[in-house]
Amino acid sequence: MTTGPFPTTDWPSAEVDSAVSVAHLDAAVERITQRLPEEGVTHALLVVHRGAIVREYYGEGFEKDSTLISWSMAKSMTQALIGMAVGDGLLRIEDTHLLTQWEDDDRRNISLDDLLTMRSGLSWVEDYVDDKASDVIEMLFGESEFTGDHAAYAASKPLIHSPGTEWLYSSGTTNIIARVLANALGETNGSHEKFRSFMYTRLFDAIGMTSPIAKFDSAGTFVGSSFVYATARDFARFGYLYLNDGVWDGKRLLPEGWVKYAGTVIGHDPDMPLDYGAQWWVWPEDKDSIMAHGYEGQIIWVSPRRDLVAVHCGKTDAAFGAQLRSMMAGLVEVFPVQ
Repeated sequence: MTTGPFPTTDWPSAEVDSAVSVAHLDAAVERITQRLPEEGVTHALLVVHRGAIVREYYGEGFEKDSTLISWSMAKSMTQALIGMAVGDGLLRIEDTHLLTQWEDDDRRNISLDDLLTMRSGLSWVEDYVDDKASDVIEMLFGESEFTGDHAAYAASKPLIHSPGTEWLYSSGTTNIIARVLANALGETNGSHEKFRSFMYTRLFDAIGMTSPIAKFDSAGTFVGSSFVYATARDFARFGYLYLNDGVWDGKRLLPEGWVKYAGTVIGHDPDMPLDYGAQWWVWPEDKDSIMAHGYEGQIIWVSPRRDLVAVHCGKTDAAFGAQLRSMMAGLVEVFPVQ
C-alpha cells in the first residue's frame, strides 16, 4: 500500500524523497530517454513515487495528453476485469466448460485459471515478425474464416498439452478470456455495449482514467490481448490500483488476493527473461513487483516495496527489449526499499 495520496482529477507532482539520489535518478531517466535511435525511442516515461509524479518525460510529438498504445499491457487490464467479475460471483477461476465449441472434446476441461496463467494447452505461435508462422499476426490482422472474431480464431486451436500442465505465452488466450467475460455479462454476438459499460464503469471511471479507448473486434469481443489507448498518466493510474492491492482511495475494486494471484509465478520466459503470473509479468530481482508489458517496450512497473509505479511507452525493437527492461530496473532500483 502506498503512503501517498490518490490522484483526483490529476496527479500531484513532488520533489523526490531525500532518500533518493537525484543524480542517480536523472542518470537513469537519461539512459532510457536518450538511447541511440537503433536501440529504441521513448514516447513517454513517467515515475510515480509515494503517490506523486517525480519524473515525467515526453518525446518529440508527444505530451501528457497524448494517447499511446498499450499492446499487451491490455492483458493486465483484462485480468482486472475478470477479478471484478469473480468478486461479483459471475465467474470463478476454477470454471471449465467455458465455450460451447469446446464441449465435444477435451478443451472443455480448460479452466479460466489455465487461460489466465497461459496454461491452456492450446497450440499457439506468438511471433511478431514472421507473419507466415505467427498466430498472433494472423489473429489480429489476417484474413481467414475467423476474420473479425479473434476469440474464435484462438479457440479453434487444438490441444497440444493437457490443460494446466505447460506454460505458453499466447495473446489468443487473453481474447478467449475477454469472450468468456462477455458471455458471462450476457453480451450478444456482435455487440459490446454490456462489456464496454462494465469496463468503463467498474475500472476506468472508478480510478479516474478519462483517456482510454478500448478496441473491440467485429464479433464484439474486447481485444484484451492488445488494444487499449491511453495517456501515460492514465496507465499509471492502472498501475497504482495494483500497487494498492486493488483498493482505490479506500474502496476495494479487486477481490482480496487478486493482486497476489497476478504476481504468483507460474511460468518463466527465458528469452525475456521474466517470470509470469496471471496476465502479469514478474521481475525476479524486485520482490513482489509485477509488470504489465507490451510489444515494443510498453511497460507499467509496479513495485510495492518501493511505493513506485513507472510507465514507459515507445518503440523498442525486440532485440533491445532486454536492454530496456534492464534500464527500467536500474531506474526502479534508485528508489530504496521501504
